This record gives sequence, C-alpha cells and structure tokens, in this order.
Amino acid sequence: MKILIKILSYLVFIGIFFGIFSKEIIGDKIGDIIIGVSVLVGALIFMPLFLAYRWKGKKLKDYTLSEENLKKMKENSRNTNL
Repeated sequence: MKILIKILSYLVFIGIFFGIFSKEIIGDKIGDIIIGVSVLVGALIFMPLFLAYRWKGKKLKDYTLSEENLKKMKENSRNTNL
C-alpha cells in the first residue's frame, strides 16, 4: 500500500507539471485536460488511499474533544503550571 501511494503521488505531481508544461508548448486545451485529470485522480483516488493508510489502527476517539479528553487536557495544564 505504501509503494502504491508513493507511485500515485509521483504520477499526480508529474501529471500536473506536465500539464503546465504542455499548456505552454502544445496548447491550452490539452494542458488543461491533463491538469484536470491529475487533480481529479489526486482528489478522488490518492487522497482516500492516503487517509485510509494513515488512519489505520488509530482511534478517532483519541483525537476528538469529548468530555473525557477535555478533563485530561485540564489536568495536564494544571500539572505543567505547577
């Protein structure tokens, strides 16, 4: 999964840069299409894969502001101020 994410991110960045380059050399329409496809692949395929990979094995409860976590934060701030 890690290798797939790296390859996909490189392809998205290469596609965007190639689109910008071809927009200057070949023409506006082809460059815009290449940039648009690269952005769509990055947003619809790369980003969900990346987020799923990074969040695997983590609990969302640890990162939300619940009453329990607010109490822990208050206790930690009191202990550091002493």
